[in-house]
Amino acid sequence: MEVFLPIAQVSISAIEILLLSGIVGVLSGLFGVGGGFLMTPFLIFLGVPPAYAVANEANNILATSVSGSTTHYLKNTLDYKMGFMIVIGGSIGTLLGIYTFSYFKGIGKIDTVISLAYMYILAIIGTLMLVESLGEIDNSRKNALIKKKLHVHYWIHGLPFRMRFPKSKLYESIFTPIIIGLMVGFIAAIMGIGGAFILVPAMIYIIKMPTKLVPGTSLFVTIFVSVIVTFLHAFNYGSIDLVLVFLLVVGSIIGVQSGQKLGEKINSSGLKALLAILLLAVGIAIAYDTFFVEHVEKEINQITNNELNALSMLVQKFSKEMPIVYSLFSIFFAVGLGIGAAFIRRFISDLRKKHFSKAS
Repeated sequence: MEVFLPIAQVSISAIEILLLSGIVGVLSGLFGVGGGFLMTPFLIFLGVPPAYAVANEANNILATSVSGSTTHYLKNTLDYKMGFMIVIGGSIGTLLGIYTFSYFKGIGKIDTVISLAYMYILAIIGTLMLVESLGEIDNSRKNALIKKKLHVHYWIHGLPFRMRFPKSKLYESIFTPIIIGLMVGFIAAIMGIGGAFILVPAMIYIIKMPTKLVPGTSLFVTIFVSVIVTFLHAFNYGSIDLVLVFLLVVGSIIGVQSGQKLGEKINSSGLKALLAILLLAVGIAIAYDTFFVEHVEKEINQITNNELNALSMLVQKFSKEMPIVYSLFSIFFAVGLGIGAAFIRRFISDLRKKHFSKAS
């Protein structure tokens, strides 16, 4: 079933978007990282221009982050103080990222920059994950016990202005989370990702937060970063497409919930290796698409110059005539879907508990 995206000006298969976003959501739920670094390239492969793929995936990440963060809020597994420190850096990094995005968009090179960024990031992250996961598999086979240093100190730990974080039981420089947030915000603005694949390891190994507080705090930070990215992309470039966002959010939220359930039951070492291989494959595919098949994108843009239906005309008119309202609506639309999904999940979970308690 083909759906025309009025803002991105392309036709896509709704089934493919729902299926791919669901699969990426499952991977996100399994490994506790945002799926933007996979979903954005997939959107590009389906014919969505890179600048639009980045913006709409950022809006999708906002919805899924709100959904996951709400769940962690109900479980009281969030460090708000640490989260706000990271958000400060994330806000600055996001503004710098948008400025960089605007510069390359102005000179007509943004599509190439996005593609190259994904090519290098996926290659690096995929290689590191593959090496680590193969090491875990090898050690598990040998039943090896590896002794690691409990406290590894980097230059960032020597920064001044230390502050207590009671929830995480840490005494840390305020610059540590701010610098990490700055890096995450910059990357999120350019690549349309939540930055969890950087933020989560940084919170564990650099900030040394308790593991149980990391996922919720990471999602909490991602909400604020994604709000800024979504608003600036929608207002400055009019690139948020509500039709695409709805399809992405529905598939992602269902996939994330399923992935979290699977993650409780299976050993993820082998799956990490598969995910790493997938990242490397996507990185290679992006490189091929960037340097060898540029003519395909031009053909897609020519084919999809279709007559707009009533919904498409409404969305397009809304975006052009009221950009600020449209930007805010995009944010509240995603937040509403995310909160709704979280409470629906909790409602279903409570019903199951009541059913099992009665049965027993």
